[in-house]
Amino acid sequence: MSQDNLAKLECTVCKRITHYTSRNKKKLKNRLELKKLCNACGKHTPHKETK
Repeated sequence: MSQDNLAKLECTVCKRITHYTSRNKKKLKNRLELKKLCNACGKHTPHKETK
């Protein structure tokens, strides 16, 4: 993964960064939000992109 396209995903429940993903900055202007399995919580929660 390229560093300039890398996005950190933070759990909205426990506020921990548990996932990393890549995104196209030219096509996606808004922040990314995905429903992922949080390792800390142990359940599927919405994850939002952080800086």
